[in-house]
Amino acid sequence: MLAILDYKAGNQTSVRRALDHLGIECTITDNADVLRSADGVIFPGVGAAGQAMNELTSTGLDSVLSSLIDSGKPLLGICVGCQIMLDSSEENTTTTLGIIPGICRRFTGDMTEEDGTPVRIPHMGWNAVTPKNPDERLFRGIEPGAEFYYVHSYYPDADAQYVLATTTYGHEFCAMHGREGLWAVQFHPEKSGRPGLALLKNFHDYCLEVKDAE
Repeated sequence: MLAILDYKAGNQTSVRRALDHLGIECTITDNADVLRSADGVIFPGVGAAGQAMNELTSTGLDSVLSSLIDSGKPLLGICVGCQIMLDSSEENTTTTLGIIPGICRRFTGDMTEEDGTPVRIPHMGWNAVTPKNPDERLFRGIEPGAEFYYVHSYYPDADAQYVLATTTYGHEFCAMHGREGLWAVQFHPEKSGRPGLALLKNFHDYCLEVKDAE
């Protein structure tokens, strides 16, 4: 069973619908015991970094997340859940979780497309994601150049050693960061059709492998 972290940052029901479509048992919860007993945790979110962090710290879920990661619990962050795993965010000038070294930065108005036209902010739409490692665990069975769906004005600028995949919009930026067992994606796999569903299934498969190895 996968647990979808409920911290009032929206997007949980979209993730649950995608997992339901895949036939993966899941629950939306803020209960620490349920999170600890789950095979893996999905940490989604939409909205502002400051609001998300306020909710996490006021409920103690920030400490729960840290303990889950320290215990080796597989975790997948999505969108705001990806951004606030870094040290800080330029959005609301927010100190964030500090799980992965890096800063969440705002797209700047001087960025242009290849033809010189200004890019639109927020970045909204489909873009190809390129894994740094062709054998990246979450991209197994996904065609090279597959596109995923984005909606964001800020992007993760993670320490280079933690960058797992990139996308180009105005400039190349980190689309996925972390390490095996701890992944965070800026795009929305739950809204990205077959590639997104494949990525979610790969995460679940990994969670089951970890469980079976215990």
